[in-house]
Amino acid sequence: MDQPTHGCVLLLDGTPDRRRGALPNPTAHAIAGANPRGFLAAASADVVQLPAMAGPQSVLAYLQDAVRVPGPLLIWITGHLMVPTRRGTEPHLALRESTATTVRYTGLPWEWLTRTLREHAGPTLLLVDAEADAHAWPHVTAAAHDGRLADGLALHGVITPTPPKPSLEAGPYTRAFLTALSVGHPTAGPALDPALPHQLALAQATLPEGFLPLQYGDAGPVLANRAAPPRATAPPRATPAAEPAPAAPAHAVPAPAARAEDPLPGILAAAHAGRHNEAAAMAAAWEQQALRRHGPHSPEAALWIEVRADLARLAGDHPRAAELWLSAASHRLDRGGPADAEALAALKRAHYCWQHSGDRAALLAPALLALWERVPESEEAAADVRARLAGELPPVGSR
Repeated sequence: MDQPTHGCVLLLDGTPDRRRGALPNPTAHAIAGANPRGFLAAASADVVQLPAMAGPQSVLAYLQDAVRVPGPLLIWITGHLMVPTRRGTEPHLALRESTATTVRYTGLPWEWLTRTLREHAGPTLLLVDAEADAHAWPHVTAAAHDGRLADGLALHGVITPTPPKPSLEAGPYTRAFLTALSVGHPTAGPALDPALPHQLALAQATLPEGFLPLQYGDAGPVLANRAAPPRATAPPRATPAAEPAPAAPAHAVPAPAARAEDPLPGILAAAHAGRHNEAAAMAAAWEQQALRRHGPHSPEAALWIEVRADLARLAGDHPRAAELWLSAASHRLDRGGPADAEALAALKRAHYCWQHSGDRAALLAPALLALWERVPESEEAAADVRARLAGELPPVGSR
């Protein structure tokens, strides 16, 4: 199928002046700087950025212009959701002059937004990375749970509690979503299901406690898939790396087969170049393919858990690496029979990463001990974990 000839991206920044901090909404800035025209599954696209808008009627006019474009339409909203403090329960997108007492008149009613977008004849996607304060939170979550926030539209994103101070960095969800967009998906066609980058972003981003995930509806062919379609019909098989010494980091990523379609060299290259989020997103995408094709208990799925574990170690996230190696070791031990060399190697790598996990090591220790107790002739390693749990040895990660 040919791509639609023309689409539209509308970047709507709903940030009141008093919340702008040192930078004008760094989340909106990151989106605008990521080539939004390339987001769309269309031959060409208009990009309209609306920062610091004043007055809901002005924003409504831009929305009405956007829905007249026949091709794919992407509306990406950042900023703040508010609910009027008096006689109000309906969420509004805060605009430049909005406060909790004036948002009824100075903000964009969310119902205006969804009603206007439903008039678009082509595929439509609403992406949201917004904050809500304590007063608005129960009303916003109620609107999310009963469907009013999406109101029949395809909507993906997150809402997070408003932090005490404006962040100087782009929101973690948006950063992770942009990374997933830039990587694409190896088995998708020219259009990318937004659920894929959304789920990858939720898995990769460090989101604040109590965040509200949003996922509604089928957007249709809106997002472009930047990944070249693979030539292979099955995920690559790889040989395991040599077993590491317990006291030194192992190169845990299996040595890739010498085939052009093997994704591992590109993933490793991104990781060694410091593009850790990109490498993790690519590995997670291939893992999802393995899960769909072979199931969660397959050797193919286990391979990608191990790849992700070593990528976490390369990124310096030893607690996450330990968690993933524990999962890989458990996967191998659950196959039954005596522990083989691969299961033992995975458990030793988990132990090494646990030793470098600092404050989080105490949370991981019981799972690590339980796995060591399943392995014959592992009493020395199990005793090390028990001693540290009992305080007989210094905590792991201490100097």
